[in-house]
Amino acid sequence: MISITKLYCGEAGPGDSIRYGEVSGRDEDLPREIDPAPPAPSGPSRHGMGRGSHPAPSRAGAPKSAAERRPVVVWNCTRTCNLKCIHCYTDSAACRYEGELTGVEARAMLDDLAAFNIPALLISGGEPLMRPDFFELAEYAVGRGLRLTLSTNGTLLTRDAVRRVKDLGFTYVGISLDGIGSVNDRFRGHEGAFVKTMQGFRDCVDLGQRVGLRMTLTRHNYEDLDNIFDFIESENIDRACFYHLAYSGRGGALAGEDLRREDTRAAMDTILRRTRDFFARGLNKDILTVANHVDGVYTLMKLREEGSPRVAEVERHLRWNGGGLYSSGVGIGDIDFNGDVHPDQFWMRYKLGNVRERPFSVIWMDESDPLMKGLKHRRDFIKGKCAACQYFDLCGGSLRVRADVAYGDPFEWDPGCYLTDEEIYGPNKP
Repeated sequence: MISITKLYCGEAGPGDSIRYGEVSGRDEDLPREIDPAPPAPSGPSRHGMGRGSHPAPSRAGAPKSAAERRPVVVWNCTRTCNLKCIHCYTDSAACRYEGELTGVEARAMLDDLAAFNIPALLISGGEPLMRPDFFELAEYAVGRGLRLTLSTNGTLLTRDAVRRVKDLGFTYVGISLDGIGSVNDRFRGHEGAFVKTMQGFRDCVDLGQRVGLRMTLTRHNYEDLDNIFDFIESENIDRACFYHLAYSGRGGALAGEDLRREDTRAAMDTILRRTRDFFARGLNKDILTVANHVDGVYTLMKLREEGSPRVAEVERHLRWNGGGLYSSGVGIGDIDFNGDVHPDQFWMRYKLGNVRERPFSVIWMDESDPLMKGLKHRRDFIKGKCAACQYFDLCGGSLRVRADVAYGDPFEWDPGCYLTDEEIYGPNKP
């Protein structure tokens, strides 16, 4: 995740201490010293998910290094969804799926995550509000000291649901939107989805729940970005995350609709321009991009072109963050609806283990799996243009799942990179 607001404008936002190793004035919603969970036996519980034994770094302030971060965990609490989005990475639909974690199993998992001292738990789906015990499990997680965020399509986010989410203390609600009006409905596979999603946004804003927009960039919607920024301003939305397409689930079928290099650069130019406009006018908006760490490099290049005095500062932030070096398999992980653990939410095709058999904390620290070892030490495994890139220490090879899907090799160069060969190699261009 790249904070455009932080890097391009110098305005710190919530979460920047995790991303860039600094505690900002707006990190008030990050957890501070939280009483550790009561001790538990190191062996498995009767449900096969004992917490195990692991050190717990302090949650106070910034981590010492990006490599030492505990992972932000995405939990796909259910696969069931009331929509059928054409780019869904979980290939979800409006039906009941067998084998999902029970409430008892989910609570044992949450105990382990709390003891492992993860910085945040992002509850996703499917559509998480389709899970009947969603609020009960969220309340349990909060009671264990976990910091919660919610990822939803917004169509089930009634005013009462927003009130319950806010009362439970969710730090943030991310609502997916992929265009205005019929554009969004086509992506979501449901006529009328936009109207319901709009109401979800407005109820969050009206009730004081921090809310953000999540949008996946494709050839069909990137030219609508100015309208999306207008929408963010007119609806008083706090935050926006622009996702690059990950070739996962139904999104794999859209690989041919991914942005061309020149389109991605045009989209980034719009995002940079509109973010700076928000900042110049004193609008408190957090604008981020997701699933392509080259965005940080591109932002740095723009600052250099402009002669910005902040170039050295931004390069320092990017170097500390390490981009992909400390993302999938290190700084972010995923637990799916059946309890399978993945390097990130886009890597459903590869299973590292299951929390019914071993705690997440144990699976996550186990490097006997060849992919996990490679992700945790990717500098030793990366190939192709990524290995030769002059910006590797700032980008870290970005999103490995795209390379795996495109080339059958998770350590080949990321096909989502939109830098030119001249920019990649610099003076050492072969």
